[in-house]
Amino acid sequence: MTDANTDLSVLVSDWLDWHGTAKALGVSVNRVRTMIREHSLAGAVPTEGAGQKVPALFVQDGEVVKGLSGLLTVFHDGGWSDRDCIQWIFTDQDLPGRPIDALRENRGSEVQRRARVEAFS
Repeated sequence: MTDANTDLSVLVSDWLDWHGTAKALGVSVNRVRTMIREHSLAGAVPTEGAGQKVPALFVQDGEVVKGLSGLLTVFHDGGWSDRDCIQWIFTDQDLPGRPIDALRENRGSEVQRRARVEAFS
């Protein structure tokens, strides 16, 4: 798993609160809450007192980035928290680049393979 002391606000520059996420996806705030609970999205508190938010890069063209929900499921099956998942997804993993960039460019196969190895090691 990842380092619990990592400041997510350093890794992730843009965050959406649940209302902003709901607007970007064209769904209700309750649906965003359900998506986080079902691991279609991940949310975390980026800085103390900020409240739970979703990385803005998880939304692309009005939808959740392709491959994200499967990636989150792999990590949660391995016992990872949303915070751990977000940290891994936004840290350079020699793909080249960060996993979030590979997902947004529809290059998710290698990300999924590496996540399976990482989640259960």
